[in-house]
Amino acid sequence: MNYGISVLFRAIPLVMALICMFFGWQVYCTGDDTARLTAAPVIFFLGSICIALFCTAATIIRQIIGTYRPILRFVYPAIGYGVAAATLCIGIWIFRTHTEPALFVAGHVVAGLGLISLCVSTAATSSVRFTLIPENSKRDDSTPNPAAYSRGMGFTLITIVTLAALAAWVWAIILLLHADRSPSALVAGTVMGGIACVCTGLIALVASIVRQTRNTYTQTDRRRWPQLVLGMGTAALVWGTIIVIGNIGDKFQDIGCIMIGLGLICYSISSKVLLLAKVWRADYPLAKRIPLIPVMTALTALFLAAFLTEYSTVNPYYFTPSHVLVGFGAICFTLFSIVSILESGTSSGK
Repeated sequence: MNYGISVLFRAIPLVMALICMFFGWQVYCTGDDTARLTAAPVIFFLGSICIALFCTAATIIRQIIGTYRPILRFVYPAIGYGVAAATLCIGIWIFRTHTEPALFVAGHVVAGLGLISLCVSTAATSSVRFTLIPENSKRDDSTPNPAAYSRGMGFTLITIVTLAALAAWVWAIILLLHADRSPSALVAGTVMGGIACVCTGLIALVASIVRQTRNTYTQTDRRRWPQLVLGMGTAALVWGTIIVIGNIGDKFQDIGCIMIGLGLICYSISSKVLLLAKVWRADYPLAKRIPLIPVMTALTALFLAAFLTEYSTVNPYYFTPSHVLVGFGAICFTLFSIVSILESGTSSGK
């Protein structure tokens, strides 16, 4: 990877973050109806995930091009975790200090985006020894690499994302248990369930990076981690499709579109997990095609957003998903840059 391409791949997450934030701010400033109050904070804080992805991209790229200074091992994770913590706290503040149903939903979703950012930041932290992955891939043994972080550190990284995913699932269940008394809880709980699917999928990514860095990645890992993230993407997609088909003409049908978008994000994450699995101690000729997965999911999200934007002119309930899906498309495109970086880094070691 040359320096110019490295700058481009680092710029993509930041540009997508700015797009999400400016777009969310524009939605907020151009009206005060319920749909805008729901969509604006969510779109804005989707930028937090892009910033966390930037930390991951910069961590890996600087190792590949040889400009990774020791201090950056702390700087990039600190940025990611700081943004994640701020997003989580702001989300909690929104739904605890505002009684409007729109902000109740938005607050819970923003807090969920903070959990996703936390998981992505952990992926950045687990990548601080990324260059050991192609080195370990050329070895024939499974002895832990002494240059990697300790077993305890690896366990801690996987535990962080596991706890974040568990928190999202518990959060979603609690909200759904109150759905019969509050329609807003139904909406927030369903979307939080989709967020939980994304967080669970990120367990597979962090576990893959940790195990390959430590040289403890097995054939079982090659099967179970891609299956986990693909299963979560399918679950969110099916969940959303059932809502859309089962609530035709109902005001809750728009939740299904959000769930489909979260499923697309899971599939984008799967491209990273699949790439790591396929090139581990194997020659996979189609490795350069795997980055097309997040490209396709990004285009799907944007085309779906365009379709729903037109449909929202006759059904205002689709205003929120039509705009939020634009942010989902930005995240998918950001994941394209990450998986391209992974492909370059892993292939360079062969």
